[in-house]
Amino acid sequence: MDLLLFGIQGSGKGTQAKRLAQEFGFDIFEAGGELRKIAASGSQLGETVKSYIDAGKLVPHEIIMEVVKEAIGSRPQDQKILFDGIPRDSDQKKDFDTIMREVGRNFRCIQLLLDPEEGVQRILGRAKTEGRADDANEEVIRRRMNTFIEKTLPVIEAYGKEGKVVAIDGRGEIDAVYEEMRIEVQRMK
Repeated sequence: MDLLLFGIQGSGKGTQAKRLAQEFGFDIFEAGGELRKIAASGSQLGETVKSYIDAGKLVPHEIIMEVVKEAIGSRPQDQKILFDGIPRDSDQKKDFDTIMREVGRNFRCIQLLLDPEEGVQRILGRAKTEGRADDANEEVIRRRMNTFIEKTLPVIEAYGKEGKVVAIDGRGEIDAVYEEMRIEVQRMK
C-alpha cells in the first residue's frame, strides 16, 4: 500500500516522511527531487525537464505527470512508495489517480494538520537555526501556503470523501506526531 503525505509548509512532512521510509521501507517520491533527478539523467524527458528548470519556469503539468509515471514504472511493483508533494491540485489528482489505477497500485493519505501561522513561525525559525535562505522570506512562505490552501486542500478533501485520508495533529513533538503516524501506517496494511 502506497502513501500520500500532505501537510502545509512547516508541518514536518519531510522529517516524518524520512522516518516512515526508514521504518516501513517506503521509497520516497518527492516531486522536486524527482524532477531534479530526471533532469540529470540525460534522457529525452530529462532534457525537457532540465530546460524548464534552467529557465526558472514551472514544469508543465503533462511533463510532471510523465515524470510520476516513469518514476512509478521504474520501481518494482512490490516497492511501497511514499508520495510527498503530489498531487498538488485537482488536475494532478485526476491524472495521478488514473496512473495509479492503470498500474494497479492502491494508496492511502495522511494529512498533517497545522495552523498556517504556526507553520510560518516554524519555517522562519528553521531559516535562522539551519541557515536555509529559501525559508527566510516570509512573503514567499505565505504565498506557498496560500497556494496549498487554494489548490491542494480541495485534493485532500476529495480523497477524504473517498475515505482515503487520516488527519493527524502536527502540533506536537516530532516523536509524538511520528508515533501517531506509525500507528496509522500499520493499520493500512
